[in-house]
Amino acid sequence: MSGLQRFALALVIIGAINWGLIGFFQFDLVAAIFGGQDSLMSRIVYALVGLSGLYTLMLLFKPDREVEPSTSRT
Repeated sequence: MSGLQRFALALVIIGAINWGLIGFFQFDLVAAIFGGQDSLMSRIVYALVGLSGLYTLMLLFKPDREVEPSTSRT
């Protein structure tokens, strides 16, 4: 998994946690940290989480590569 894929996956996880907090406790952690839903930083985080979700969709359709054990000859 590349660094960009790991970063995107981390943002998706952050978004999922935030949505869980909204659903269970009506608490928006991103808005609380960055000064409300309308603040520029919150909107950037929301946008990055959304783009990361779209980017990580490709992980669902990425074929699994089977790794064959390397044989060392001595």
